[in-house]
Amino acid sequence: MKLNQKIAIVTGGSRGIGKEISRNFIKEGATVIAIAIDERPQIEENEKSDFPEDRFIYYQADITDFNAISEIVTEIYNKYQKIDILVNNAGMAKDNFLVIMKEEDFDKVIQVNLKGTFVMTKAVAKIMRKQKFGNIISMASVVGIEGNIGQTNYSAAKAGIIGMTKSWAKELTMKGENIRVNAIAPGFVRTGMTESLKEELIEYVVENTCLKRLGEPQDIAKLAVFLASDDSSFITGQVIRIDGGLRI
Repeated sequence: MKLNQKIAIVTGGSRGIGKEISRNFIKEGATVIAIAIDERPQIEENEKSDFPEDRFIYYQADITDFNAISEIVTEIYNKYQKIDILVNNAGMAKDNFLVIMKEEDFDKVIQVNLKGTFVMTKAVAKIMRKQKFGNIISMASVVGIEGNIGQTNYSAAKAGIIGMTKSWAKELTMKGENIRVNAIAPGFVRTGMTESLKEELIEYVVENTCLKRLGEPQDIAKLAVFLASDDSSFITGQVIRIDGGLRI
């Protein structure tokens, strides 16, 4: 198993891509601590073997609240005596055209996607620097690289995550620590977020994707396992697109 006895924190780890990452990490031997704003999810009967209670621990918390997150991270470290992996997956979208985008919608998306990633990483990085190892994976997006119509706030947040990823990869190895920092930049993935998109937009995206389909959460989860494992031990500071060949 590629992640045997690893301790992993996954934000937004109870649904969509985050849930699939949690499932795959557990399958590979990790203990997953999921942190999300929602109440603890109900695990379906047919999923209980994928999410055993002793290896899928859930905290309900606001990832933008540094004091709350710092307490949780300290509690996790005190219990397990290490934190191997952090996956910054939690995020949200509030799309609209620039001229009619509400200021509060801009602020909320930046707060959750960008500040939340900063807060989580700041809290965990203190421990990883102390233990001199760790692995940080943040969820960016192709729109953080290319931009997208109607997504000023989301594009800005994801571009910011890319910038932070490259900065942290340099900063968190300054004293010889073995801390790797990478980002995943998905294209359009079949999740609750994309279910609200108009059918004609989905058709347009599929037509302009080389592999002629949307991504699945499992596609992203497999890449996360690779980046979290020793298979990628010489990869850091990278932004890896996983978009089926969208607009190449």
